[in-house]
Amino acid sequence: MTHVVVIGAGQAGASCAARLRSLGFDGRITLIGEEHVPPYQRPPLSKKYLLGDMTQERLYLRPKSFYGENGIDLRLDETVRSIDRAGKTVITSGGVLGYDQLVLTTGSVPRRLPAAIGGALEGVYTVRGLKDVDAMAPEFVAGRRVLIVGGGYIGLEAAAVAASRGLDVTLVEMADRILQRVAAPETSDFFRELHRSHGVKIDEGVGLERLTGAGRVDGAILTDGRNVALDFVIVGVGITPATALAEAAGLELENGIRTDALGRSSDPAIWAAGDCASFPYRGTRIRLESVPNAIDQAELVAENIMGADKAYVAAPWFWSDQYDVKLQIAGLNTGYDRVVSRVGDRMSCSFWYYRGKTLLAVDAMNAARDYMIGKRLIESGISPTPEEVANPETNLKALMRQ
Repeated sequence: MTHVVVIGAGQAGASCAARLRSLGFDGRITLIGEEHVPPYQRPPLSKKYLLGDMTQERLYLRPKSFYGENGIDLRLDETVRSIDRAGKTVITSGGVLGYDQLVLTTGSVPRRLPAAIGGALEGVYTVRGLKDVDAMAPEFVAGRRVLIVGGGYIGLEAAAVAASRGLDVTLVEMADRILQRVAAPETSDFFRELHRSHGVKIDEGVGLERLTGAGRVDGAILTDGRNVALDFVIVGVGITPATALAEAAGLELENGIRTDALGRSSDPAIWAAGDCASFPYRGTRIRLESVPNAIDQAELVAENIMGADKAYVAAPWFWSDQYDVKLQIAGLNTGYDRVVSRVGDRMSCSFWYYRGKTLLAVDAMNAARDYMIGKRLIESGISPTPEEVANPETNLKALMRQ
């Protein structure tokens, strides 16, 4: 009987296992996760769950009973220590497990502050898993002072929750502007104004020199020489693909576990999907950190294990919720040279990224219609002229008929 082992019980791992069963796979499926709870949604962790608007059970992708009922051996609290490719076994904290096909959905790990600058002090948190959010939740008391290190989406979402709970929030970003790595200046300007209107102090071009405190953090010395008193710290300086197992097993890496268009690694019996995997995309190679990618790529791997022989065609999209603003992003803006704006009102607008005459991506803030049409245009390979998009009289929906 064919045995598929999936390492990593997050969105990608759960999606792969469930898809295999829905396709009629009748072999053994083992899904291994390090955490003590069944696979769950991560995006609500730093928002609704932290705010107390969502219970832990509502985070679960499926009831725990689903796995047993569908013949999926869900192993929680189990760590995979190594992969023996020659023997086609994985060595875990629970023993040795043989496999016929192995799927790596190990996800990503947050970058942490070095211990040398105070990263190991009590009261310093990252936002990644349920355990992280449960640990920091008691800190969110009105009036307390929090320093957020990093002005990407993780840091900004944490700032929004903290400000909504009445905390005194300071955010530092060592780049020239928040969101510099992922968005145009127009999007940065929008979110800077939004956060400052909610009382968040944003310092750009300012980094963290070191944290202070005896055992527990009590302050921070910034690169501009200021000393900031604080009660706790949230670090949001990005994530890296979790590739340690793959690297130790000798698999090819390239900004993640290198896969072909089918999702297969350099070992034909080993596949990868989600945050940990890099794959071919429009003549280059990318790695996407998003829930939609984790689901789509993992389900495609399941189909290919079943013999579908289908290439993954990514349709990148992302979202972020901050205060009463929903940001929706379609496409990838890499290599843009022009940004076109469509403004509804102060809290509703969209920014359209072009490289030459080609539409690459759209950032839409409280502009669901702009997002949906932009996404369809990009996926269809249709590029309206920048002048058409910028014209407030243009009926965007009509652009689909070009």
